[in-house]
Amino acid sequence: MPLTPEEWVRQNFVQFLLQEKKYPAALIAIEKEIRLGELKKRFDILVYDKSHQPWMMIECKGQEITLNEDTLQQLLRYNISVPVQYLLVTNGGYCFGWRRGDDSLVEITALPEHGSE
Repeated sequence: MPLTPEEWVRQNFVQFLLQEKKYPAALIAIEKEIRLGELKKRFDILVYDKSHQPWMMIECKGQEITLNEDTLQQLLRYNISVPVQYLLVTNGGYCFGWRRGDDSLVEITALPEHGSE
């Protein structure tokens, strides 16, 4: 299986979560299938909290892909099926994240520590 640009970003971001942020490996799922109505889609990375509830969803794009409103909308569609507290998009060069507020998204400037639920 060839290492696509998106897969390179996904694998490197998972290593960042494990090695730098010390997220528990057992609480990270990669490319899990979800249903959006009649459609089956795969999210890139899902991190669970200590209670094994979905906590953070991460959408990875290849480095050549510009992160824009379409990327965020894709992540928000996935979030309908799997609600999480944190949403992130990354292309390996840039990473943007949000925390779900009551009725809005609040941009975050750093990844939360795992366990800061």
